Amino acid sequence: MFGKLKDFFFGDYDRKTIVSSSGSFLISAAFAVYNGYLGIRYRSLWHGSICVYYILISVLRAVLVVSDLRLGRKDGDTDGRKRRKVFILTHIILLVLNLSLIVPISLMVKMQKPVDMTLIPAIAMAAYTTYKIVIASVNMAKKRKTGNILVREQRTINFIDALLSVAVLQNTLIMVNTGEGSTAMFIVSAFTSAALLIFMITVSVLGFVGGIRQKNGKKDGRI
Repeated sequence: MFGKLKDFFFGDYDRKTIVSSSGSFLISAAFAVYNGYLGIRYRSLWHGSICVYYILISVLRAVLVVSDLRLGRKDGDTDGRKRRKVFILTHIILLVLNLSLIVPISLMVKMQKPVDMTLIPAIAMAAYTTYKIVIASVNMAKKRKTGNILVREQRTINFIDALLSVAVLQNTLIMVNTGEGSTAMFIVSAFTSAALLIFMITVSVLGFVGGIRQKNGKKDGRI
């Protein structure tokens, strides 16, 4: 019985991705609700913008999971076209969302993100973020194993989410250790945050180009 369940959920890479993406959807939705609450309670623009971002990321994850489950493993031309339409639409939205991160990231750079955390929780947050970025990076490399563009896009979203966590962690550690920050930390935060944002946008663009190349039959859309 256990073996059959294990094979059903983790029997191949695509199915494993769907299962993990379903869990990521729940986490993103919970994170959106939490930040929405903080945004309303403390009238925080940062929490409000992050809430909207994670609501839309949750919607994207849900659309990808549901679409992939509905289309299943069908390889017909009609289902292939439907899959590509979903890919193009959701990836365009993802690109716009990444550009919208300019607002919350600029607030972090200006040290306007509310931080109410001591050093020990900050260290725990650092450990979790490290785990998150390592897993997301490994899965980004492994996504070459599948030709399913929706599965590949889900891995791309997870990686971008992990990069955002790195930016948030950086700001949190600066605030915990230096209070309102310093000129030197402001410069460091500005450069690294800008670099992370550019990297996130680049990953989105490359993922989109890879999917279009796959659509047109060039190689297999690898990036």
